[in-house]
Amino acid sequence: MKLTREIKTAILVIVSILLFIWGYSFLKGRDLFTNYKTLYVHYDNVEDLSPSAPVTLNGLAIGKVSKITIDEVTGKLLVELQLKTDFPISKTSTASLYSPSLIGGKQIKIVPNLGDKEPAEDGQTLASAVELGLTESLGGKIEPIQQKLDKMLVNIDVLVTGLNNTLDKQTQENLKKTIAELSQTMQQFHKASGSLNNILDTNKGQINGMVSNFNKVSSNFNKISDSLNKADLGKTVRSLNQTLAKVDGLMANLNSGKGTAGKLLNDDALYNNLAKTSKELELLLQDVRLYPTRYVNVSLFGKKNKPYVAPTEDTNSTDKK
Repeated sequence: MKLTREIKTAILVIVSILLFIWGYSFLKGRDLFTNYKTLYVHYDNVEDLSPSAPVTLNGLAIGKVSKITIDEVTGKLLVELQLKTDFPISKTSTASLYSPSLIGGKQIKIVPNLGDKEPAEDGQTLASAVELGLTESLGGKIEPIQQKLDKMLVNIDVLVTGLNNTLDKQTQENLKKTIAELSQTMQQFHKASGSLNNILDTNKGQINGMVSNFNKVSSNFNKISDSLNKADLGKTVRSLNQTLAKVDGLMANLNSGKGTAGKLLNDDALYNNLAKTSKELELLLQDVRLYPTRYVNVSLFGKKNKPYVAPTEDTNSTDKK
């Protein structure tokens, strides 16, 4: 079969159109002969995210951003992802927007949910997340510091203003005078310190002697302490305790009326007998003094002795007068 010129021209036009479509798709980053899976993600803000930005999974590029449009229903930005991977991405996986570096733009990484075994279907919408980059993190931390610094500068300004208002000329003069007097005091202190050093140098020998005496006293005290340790104070204390126990027993016997001394201290009858005997002895001595002839018989002429008459209280009282 012979091809006519018209058929050849039609084939050439068809091939040219196909090549044009393939080249256009290739320039847009889409390969017509590759099977892609298309997924969607909603974001509130996709600043620095451009079409054809890579989509990664654990750092491996598995696709790219094919289109960014505005969802007319929600008003959010709809990002279309073209993924080429055999890894099973589950329905509950997350598409996180992040900045890989300070200079480059943003990218999207797929954070798979390995616990979910149901794969995402073509055209499904994944959950979105946004990770702050280094610049945003620093900006969020610097902003509170800047606010505190501004407040500090305001306080410093108020403090300086207050100092300027307080430190008038008279106060400045007083401050200068105080500093000058403080300088003089320090000079006198240095002089006193020098005098003290001279005194210490002059009496260095005496001080050394005092230290030596103190060392001797300390040594003697140590010897006395050693002697006390060797004296068996425990035995002495035990003997003293035994003696005190015996004294306590003796005092207890005296208080209870045991023995002669106990009865003497506690028996009223014995005391009364002693008092009565003492009274009778006193009367006897008084009668001997008043009538000695009754007891000493010296008779030259044979007189009879007078009979004994007991002295009365009246006689005792008259004699006392």
